[in-house]
Amino acid sequence: MKKSNLDSSQMLVLGAAVMVAVLIGMILPLVTGLLGDSYARLAAVPVLFLLAGVFLFNKRLLLLVVLLLRASGDIVLESTRVGSTGTSAGLGGAINALIVLIALLYFIEKPKLLPPKAALVWLILLVVEIAGLVVSPNVASGIKTVLPMCSYFAVFVCAFYVVRTPEDFRFMVRVIIASSIIPVVYGVISTGLNAGGGFSNFRLQSTFTHANIFAFYLTLVISLGLYVLKSPTFTLSPVERYCFTGYVGLLFVMLLLTQTRSAWVACLVLFVLYGALFERRYLIYILVLCLLALLVPSVQQRLLDLDAGNTVSGYGRLNSFAWRVYLWQSALNWMAATHYLMGYGVESFGYYANVFFPLAGNVEWKAHNVFVQLFFDVGFVGLVAYLAVFYQCFRVLLKLYPKDRLAGGILICALVQYLIVSASDNMLSYLAFNWYFWIAMGMGWSLYLNMDASPQKTIGGNAR
Repeated sequence: MKKSNLDSSQMLVLGAAVMVAVLIGMILPLVTGLLGDSYARLAAVPVLFLLAGVFLFNKRLLLLVVLLLRASGDIVLESTRVGSTGTSAGLGGAINALIVLIALLYFIEKPKLLPPKAALVWLILLVVEIAGLVVSPNVASGIKTVLPMCSYFAVFVCAFYVVRTPEDFRFMVRVIIASSIIPVVYGVISTGLNAGGGFSNFRLQSTFTHANIFAFYLTLVISLGLYVLKSPTFTLSPVERYCFTGYVGLLFVMLLLTQTRSAWVACLVLFVLYGALFERRYLIYILVLCLLALLVPSVQQRLLDLDAGNTVSGYGRLNSFAWRVYLWQSALNWMAATHYLMGYGVESFGYYANVFFPLAGNVEWKAHNVFVQLFFDVGFVGLVAYLAVFYQCFRVLLKLYPKDRLAGGILICALVQYLIVSASDNMLSYLAFNWYFWIAMGMGWSLYLNMDASPQKTIGGNAR
């Protein structure tokens, strides 16, 4: 009799295939009963089988396909949800699970490719979140917060396995930028359909569920677009450079149409830092662009809104920033000192919002500030664990900077942008954007490790 020739990797794939088949077999009868006559939900079943097939064929291909299309998927994936509001799930949840499984298989196959420091800070954060979930007053919502965070860690891990060379890094940059094509086309169509009514109250959200998410995604794509335009490692013909510059300009226009002020500030910071680090003339360019932007009526209105409605006398009279500040003050003043260390549990902020916030109006408001949210939910321990992830990424990007100044500088700017917008929005809830951000951070970390092992001293060098 012949002996089995299956190696360990084939055994892993076979085991994963059995696992996927068993899970699909268990949930399919339940899912088909819940789908009803919704076309989107019915279409989700064959799509799920297709994704499972691609996963078994080539997990790297599945990861790339998901990254290429995830920016276009929020509206579609939301329509596939089944179940009640608090416990609903859909195709998006299945895709999240596949991404986590891909990361797990990558690690099992080659555990040494994942730096211990990168894994440790994330695992500490997830342990703190799970501990906060145990004491959460709203476990269902807490699970919907913790599971996406696991997927953020998963895409971060995947970066170390798909980026093994500088060429891999450049390829992944192209993938992230290419993911914006469908949202941009959709955004152009959406803008055209709303042009007749004026843009004073129009906020472009494209394929995303909110204009803010689209805006933050655009800031990341614009950052990487600047890297492509300025890095000597990208070979672009004059026509390609002209077309891509126009495309980045279109992204700027869409960013303005989102009317997301924090994203405008983040983009301004990008070009100020880029000008200070690489090309001082960009400081003049950004000044001119800011002056031109102020001539746009919708931009003027969004900025003038901050000058009115700063008196707490009712939600209708508060501008969005004053409302946020009042929300934060109410939460922090209500907190008992005994909960400063570990918080009240994951998603407790929204649960208790009706208690501490006079303007809650029976709405479970999120904090609109990642740092306040974490401090309230998982305390000082959770906030420090979260910031430790950024700290470790920042340290590595600083080490990358001397080896590839442009890649390191752009990614540092992206990290700073994320922290800026985290001070005024619910960034932890924006799954699609977080995937692109965290895989970019993992790509930078992996690029540094592989360049460090290379005899080549500097790759990429200065900007053009």
